[in-house]
Amino acid sequence: MSETAPRNRPENPATEPSAATPRTPGGSAVPTRRGGGDPGSRGRTTIADGVVEKIAGMAARDVVGVHDMGGGFARTFGVVRDRVPGGGRSVTRGVKAEVGEVQTALDLEIVVDYGVSIADVARAVRENVISAVERMTGLEVVEVNIAVSDVKLPDEAEESTEPRLQ
Repeated sequence: MSETAPRNRPENPATEPSAATPRTPGGSAVPTRRGGGDPGSRGRTTIADGVVEKIAGMAARDVVGVHDMGGGFARTFGVVRDRVPGGGRSVTRGVKAEVGEVQTALDLEIVVDYGVSIADVARAVRENVISAVERMTGLEVVEVNIAVSDVKLPDEAEESTEPRLQ
């Protein structure tokens, strides 16, 4: 047998550990990650407009002084939809989102309770919506436009979900 013939070596030199391969103190090779970089950054995540609208709608409704969301027609249509079995309440009523890859912009239409400061309610809605959307989606909220479409007076009858006809 010749001294130049390799003994017990793989046939493919690319699979053989090189001198630059990191090793443990015991001398064995340290496994390296393939694909490079953080596994969380491999691939792309897209978030639908409806997802951001739901988050924003829930966050806006949590603010004291917000009576309802949406304009008159949207609220009337929502009451009718609530009466239909399986129709359910829409948390996106009164919310419109435009979602990009890293940013989003929101338009909200709200009804406030009589007696509250509209400016304070709008500021609290903006803060709550921005906080919730950015925390849950990682998107930057560039603007939250708020339109106050109505004021709920104390003596106004609630929109009933009970059918008038028996």
